[in-house]
Amino acid sequence: MTQLTRRIGGAEFEVIIADITTLSVDAIVNAANTSLLGGGGVDGAIHRAAGPDLVAECRMLHGCKTGNAKITMGYRLKAAHVIHTVGPVWNGGTLDEDGLLASCYRRSMELCGKHKLTSVAFPAISTGIFRFPADRAAEIAVRTTIEALPAAPSVARVVFCCFAEPSARLHAEALARHSSPCA
Repeated sequence: MTQLTRRIGGAEFEVIIADITTLSVDAIVNAANTSLLGGGGVDGAIHRAAGPDLVAECRMLHGCKTGNAKITMGYRLKAAHVIHTVGPVWNGGTLDEDGLLASCYRRSMELCGKHKLTSVAFPAISTGIFRFPADRAAEIAVRTTIEALPAAPSVARVVFCCFAEPSARLHAEALARHSSPCA
């Protein structure tokens, strides 16, 4: 269910409520842990939907540092690729959590540009078991992704795929603050 659509530069931004594993985009972003070998929440759902070949490829990546991102094939997903990014665990905002979360979105967009991807879907990174405040995370997600568009000129569609209405509302409000209505 689409909550909001806006055009910014050459890209259309959408906020939707959906299961990210079902989306037909060039890449879905995985809110991963540092091992990249699967876990709970979005990470576990992506690994289950993609199948065992995803874990095999992730083993060859030797993990990922917080704030960074790595790309794999999508295997059994509709998405051709999975961009794995490791968001920060919220510790009250004293350990550069904002900067690390912004880096997740920036690095993911850079990988989209490097691989000439045209569409990408992001979950609400770090807002689950990592406890990042959802309103703060939505603002960082939208602002940073818009700022990173020049690093990914091939991207024509950015989806903020939310699991539930409260997250979608926060992302839609942030997107509305940073854009004008889509024509």
